[in-house]
Amino acid sequence: NRATVSVLAAAGYDVFVPGEQGCCGALHLHNGDLAEARRLAQGLIRGFERRSVDFIVANAAGCGAAMKEYGQLFQNDPGFRDRAAAFSAQVRDVSEILTDAAWNGTLGPLPASVAYHDACHLAHAQRIRNEPRTLLRQVPGLRLVELEEADVCCGSAGIYNLLQPTMAEALLARKVERIQAADADFVAAGNIGCLLQIQKGLRDAGCRTRAVHPIELLDWSLRGSAEHRAQ
Repeated sequence: NRATVSVLAAAGYDVFVPGEQGCCGALHLHNGDLAEARRLAQGLIRGFERRSVDFIVANAAGCGAAMKEYGQLFQNDPGFRDRAAAFSAQVRDVSEILTDAAWNGTLGPLPASVAYHDACHLAHAQRIRNEPRTLLRQVPGLRLVELEEADVCCGSAGIYNLLQPTMAEALLARKVERIQAADADFVAAGNIGCLLQIQKGLRDAGCRTRAVHPIELLDWSLRGSAEHRAQ
């Protein structure tokens, strides 16, 4: 989250983080608890309505996918439908916002190989595939490695890894095999669920590859940081 604020600011955006914001309700939606999802969504919408903003940026694909569908979530609520639809129209994944940023030579070299995993809620739900890759290709010295079966689920899938752990573990093992074959320094993914799942798989397999969010790599490049080498 800190990296997201830092990179957006470097790209010229004024960033406001509402202190009263809470959960977006995505996990409740995954579990079919629509009443609680709507309650949480209303709280989030009200929190952002207090400020006039151009975009509402999400750096977690599962959250972004749910927030973009608030209009549908409240389609049968005439008292909140329009407010929800207006909120959803402003939601963007952070990669959508930054794809056309003019860095003006501020990106420093980051000599590393990076494989990219397409989070399901980003690639399939939001149809966002090229933007994160475009961002990563702009970093000097970064070599993007195309991951085999990049858009095959890692097994996280919201709460799927909790409800169907056996199948989730099988999907994770398959994903880890593909990452190991890529032999990259990092594997980047734009969803916290994927990152947690993949980090676990890489750790259990003793794999050297480290799972990171693409925005972290942009942040390291902008700051000229050697942090990635130490961790």
